[in-house]
Amino acid sequence: MSLASVFNIAGTGMSAQSTRLNTISSNIANAETVSSSIDQTYRARHPVFATVFQQAQGGDRGSLFAEQDQAGQGVQVLGIVEDQSELVQRYEPNHPAADENGYVYYPNVNVVEEMADMISASRAFQTNVEMMNTAKQMLQRVLTLGQ
Repeated sequence: MSLASVFNIAGTGMSAQSTRLNTISSNIANAETVSSSIDQTYRARHPVFATVFQQAQGGDRGSLFAEQDQAGQGVQVLGIVEDQSELVQRYEPNHPAADENGYVYYPNVNVVEEMADMISASRAFQTNVEMMNTAKQMLQRVLTLGQ
């Protein structure tokens, strides 16, 4: 793996963490929205990540463990899935959005967990930025070796 590929790997990581931060902010923004039916209530969303592997060049090079020897080349977002856990049902008969039984449905968003995920995503993004800066400094030092 060349030093230049660090930029691609860190870039895909930053893009994935940006998607994660966007879904977290959407979850927090909709944490207190209410609905009178289960079908219309907002459900928490979470991104699904997968590792992008390097394509084998020149065959499997005779390794018995060719699939395990693959180097990761970044991360991709496969999609965003809705959380299927239970919605919060509260008995509030005076609420304008209450159903005929007096229940109001709140999203299955736990704001504390979302905040912890936000901290984790922002630190992962920051780590990728630091990796890019370190790789840039190393490339600059390589250029000054001949002086």
